[in-house]
Amino acid sequence: MNNKPFSLKITVFRGKTAPEEAYLVGYGAIIEAYNLEVPIPNQLALISFKKRKYTTENFKVFTSRHQPEETLYKQLIFALKYEGVNLLVLKKLFEKIPQQEIENIITLELLGQYSRRIWFLYEWFFGIKLNIKDLTSGNFVSLLDKKLQYGVKGIRSSRHRIVNNLPGTVDFCPLIFKTEKLENHISANVASKKNVFLNSIHKDVLQRASSFLLLKDSKASFTIEGEKPTNNRAIRWGKAIGQAGSKKLSISELERLQQIVIENSRFTKMGLRTEGGFIGEHDRSTGEPIPDHISAKYEDLTPLLNGLTATNEILQDETYDAVLAATTIAFGFVFMHPFVDGNGRLHRYIIHHVLAKKAFTQQGVIFPVSSSILDHINDYKNVLEEYSHPLLDYISWKETKDHSVEVANKTIDFYRYFNATKQAEFLYDCVEDTLERVIPEEVNYLQKYDVFKKYIDNHFEMPDKMVALLVRFLEQNEGILSKRALQKEFSALKATEIKAIELNYKQIF
Repeated sequence: MNNKPFSLKITVFRGKTAPEEAYLVGYGAIIEAYNLEVPIPNQLALISFKKRKYTTENFKVFTSRHQPEETLYKQLIFALKYEGVNLLVLKKLFEKIPQQEIENIITLELLGQYSRRIWFLYEWFFGIKLNIKDLTSGNFVSLLDKKLQYGVKGIRSSRHRIVNNLPGTVDFCPLIFKTEKLENHISANVASKKNVFLNSIHKDVLQRASSFLLLKDSKASFTIEGEKPTNNRAIRWGKAIGQAGSKKLSISELERLQQIVIENSRFTKMGLRTEGGFIGEHDRSTGEPIPDHISAKYEDLTPLLNGLTATNEILQDETYDAVLAATTIAFGFVFMHPFVDGNGRLHRYIIHHVLAKKAFTQQGVIFPVSSSILDHINDYKNVLEEYSHPLLDYISWKETKDHSVEVANKTIDFYRYFNATKQAEFLYDCVEDTLERVIPEEVNYLQKYDVFKKYIDNHFEMPDKMVALLVRFLEQNEGILSKRALQKEFSALKATEIKAIELNYKQIF
């Protein structure tokens, strides 16, 4: 039983400076009171001494009339009401509290909506039935408050009179909070705008643009990993991306895709990891690991991936936004890092897969989001670190003989229950950028190319391959043919013809 007071007067809490001296309440107070080994929430709740209510990036500040009583039950009610559901904190809390104490808390106000949420979640986490009789009356309430977090349509639990609208399973259920940015993206109806734009393009141009975009996306995905693939390798992976959404996501399908990604497997252990994993550097003198990210324990990979693929099925719910679904599955996968190599490219493949499966992308047209991710690589690294870095303080590990890491504590819940809001905002930014910039640029280029090619065909009757080479030379030298090109490939051109071609190119492009 916890005897410490909950409301803690703070100016700084675990590295975050409060906007004013205030009382820490809700999840932050519970984490402190029970010494829970979890990263603190993105936003902490405070009670202001100055009777002001406002929000900053890291804090939600409330007035004194919102201050909860000094009991776990009242702190939980406050947290659920104003901070939403935090599955990781609740799971770790419930693991520390005797079952009898939980039953006592729930029965204080058995018909109360927050008591029922606590009751449902306890039984959901541990797969047990508390010594509490089923409810037989009362309105059904949604587990997730739709004003705070995104949920699915949900399934009714008559025992608790709760609608379980969690966007996942007990084995994998990241949550995404509603923000102004996400609401603006969703209300902009990006998918509809995309289809209107694509339908306005001639089918021949669209087909060619799709081929170029597929290759561009494939190359971008390798470049993000610091690789420069051969054209054949990029084309091979592009073909796999082009089939995204056609097969069911499963562990065996992910293993098949890894074999396509890894061209030479002689030095890579294929399939799910059978040892620890991390992303980072090694100390140059000792070889000691310096992790930026620690992967899920290899013993946890099968239940985690089974949870991820089951959650993917739940997120096919037509009411759940496609980009949010892609965020949950793709970032959940890359945080687990189930393979020795190929995780990043498979992570971006999963984005394509979920968008295609939920009909966000038009059949036969790839949505080249990797190109936008590459153009915003620093933001991409930041949202990956947004998840990874806070966890490092809560993962105990030791160095192995081959200078890898072996995790010593229980970490599976860190990969099951995390806040994916920042990742969702990033992915939606990239999706919108892809629609407004990446695809139009490619389509516009092809349309200009066709106009220029028609001019060349009418005046010079060059073979298609030679026209392509001509354009490439002009692109490389700002619309001027180099001396080398004029002396070799295009030596047959007259000086007046060269000037006309260069002028025409600059006018079109």
